[in-house]
Formats: sequence, C-alpha cells, structure tokens
Amino acid sequence: MNLRVFTTLKAGGNPDALYIERDLMSLESRVCALQSAGENTTVLGWGSNVLPSDDGVPGTVIINETKAISIQGETLLADSGAGFQDVFLAAAQSSLGGLEFAVGIPGTLGGALVSNAGAYRSEVSKYLTRIRVAFDGNVEWKDPAWMEFSYRDSILRRPDPVQAVITQVELRLPFREPKFIYDDARDYQRQRIGKQPPSASAGSFFKNVIDAELAQKIPGLTQGMRDNHVIPAGFLIEACGLKGYRIGGAMIGKRHANFLLNVGGATARELRSVAVFASRMVQERFGVSLEEEVLYLGDWTRFNPIVSV
Repeated sequence: MNLRVFTTLKAGGNPDALYIERDLMSLESRVCALQSAGENTTVLGWGSNVLPSDDGVPGTVIINETKAISIQGETLLADSGAGFQDVFLAAAQSSLGGLEFAVGIPGTLGGALVSNAGAYRSEVSKYLTRIRVAFDGNVEWKDPAWMEFSYRDSILRRPDPVQAVITQVELRLPFREPKFIYDDARDYQRQRIGKQPPSASAGSFFKNVIDAELAQKIPGLTQGMRDNHVIPAGFLIEACGLKGYRIGGAMIGKRHANFLLNVGGATARELRSVAVFASRMVQERFGVSLEEEVLYLGDWTRFNPIVSV
C-alpha cells in the first residue's frame, strides 16, 4: 500500500511490506522477529514528521496503532502509538501538567520522543523516566540518557540510526491545578490555529537556528529570541520572500513560512525540491544552513531537485 495514505504530507511510494499493529505484544513480537532476521524495519505512528521517497521504503514498514494509557500518581505509562494529544488529555484529567504544549501536535508519543518534540520552551524529554525499546531482537527498558537527546534530535534520528523501536513510554509529570493546565492549553491551541494552514503538511519543516551572533544582527527578532539565541526558520525563509513559493503541488505556506504544504497531489520530489530551494536561499542570504526537522525516509538515491523557472 502506498505510504501517502499514512503520512500527513500525503506523499511517498511503497514499502516492500507493510503491517498494522494495534497491541503492544504484537508490535514487540513483530519488530523483534524482523530485527532477528536482519530485515530493515521502519515504524510509523501518524506519519506527521516524515517524507517517504517516491521510490519507496526498502524493507518492512509497521504502522503503530497501539494506544493504551495508564496513570498511577505522577507516573504515566503509555504505548508509543498513543496520540501525543491523547496523552496530554489523559494527564490533564488526572491533574498532571507539563504536556500542555502537546495540544495541536499531530503525532504519537513515540514519534514525539524520536524528534524530542517541544514548543513554548518545553520538550517531551524533560518528563521521560524510562522507555521500553525493541533492540537487536530483544525488548528492554532504557534510561532517558540512552536516547542522547538534544534540540529536536535523538539517537533514533541520526544518519544510519540504530535499528531500535520505542514501544512503551514512562513519564513523570507534576501535579498542577486543572484550570491552569487547560488555560495554557487553550492559549497554545489558539496560537497554533493562527499559524497552521489547513493543507497537508508535516508541521514545522526545518529546525530553528541557534546562533548567538546572528541573533544579535538580524533585525526584526524579539528580545526573547535574541536572549535565547534563536532565529526561527520561518522568519529566515519569509525574509527571503518565499511565502507562497511553489513547485507543482508543493508550496511554502503563506501563513507561516516554515510549513511546507501539499496543496494538490505533490510528489515527494516536488516537496523536497521546495525544501532544497528554501534552504539554499537562506544559506545565500544569511550564511546559515537550515536543518530539516522532517525525516526523509526510504530510497532517495535518484533524487534530483526540480529547478523552477
């Protein structure tokens, strides 16, 4: 089955094989068997932070639809396929805060950990106490340090990453007055609605740039951005005049320039070509390289960017 069905960018080719797993035991059993056989394995949740190649993804793709969530005291235990927003809601209903920023993020808890998702000065890794991982055909609990977290990054995002799959997650969350939890969540949701377009996207496509010197030089940044040495990728792309820039069905958002949109039947090649062009323009104007937050999956060996005219 074509992977565009399973990604929020609605693009990409076919895997060699595809399975859908809906309970933890089946997921772990499938992954361990494939790992023991030496089979290349890719696990997707909601497919919200990936772009598979038009030429497909070699090996087996597993769609992770596990979703159990339980809470005891300040400890939340959830399957990695649980929706990130569903995890927030379960926590909030138990007066547990910390995940308010998850509202409106379209993805799973496991996917959020792979990319160390965050917003509004918080990150999911801050609350992680343990993860259950299928690795080398075995399942075991790992400490957070095993993930080697950094800004929007982990060991599972690196080039040629280890063949490991997060299957279950344990978080420790602080008790908080429910009114404050929901007030903050509503505020974050309002901000997201104002920025996020309705078209198919992967959310923020590029990571923000962390550069103390550049943050002091560029006009138009807030004082908070300067103090934290952060230059939003969307700010840089917009400054290059690229809002609305389009190749085929792929377009840079008009509301927010760090959203790469599929506005009608875009191929993965068209989408990546737009990203390549935006990155090149930012490099030429500001002298900094944009790094993708979105992961490119599969066989890109034949990729050749489309040059618009």
